[in-house]
Amino acid sequence: MNEPYDIIETMCLTEKATLLTETQNKYVFRVKPHANKYQIKHAVEQLFKKRVISVNTCNYAGKKKRERTAAFGRKPHWKKAIVTLAPGDKIDLA
Repeated sequence: MNEPYDIIETMCLTEKATLLTETQNKYVFRVKPHANKYQIKHAVEQLFKKRVISVNTCNYAGKKKRERTAAFGRKPHWKKAIVTLAPGDKIDLA
């Protein structure tokens, strides 16, 4: 079974994510692409000891990176999870 530390890679701290946190009690995480909503919910509940109401996910394709030759590479694909916590629960970012 996957450990919670294997599922969640990092927390996204962008302007939009901060606005979601302040207004709607939603937190944005960058997670492994193979993780499903149930695994993400379980990982957040285990790591932060908070109650999760819902999880929304978005898949992103890695961008192409062109070299000076005809060969090109690609950045890895990644997944974003938006986690809604129960009213009154907050994750301390400090």
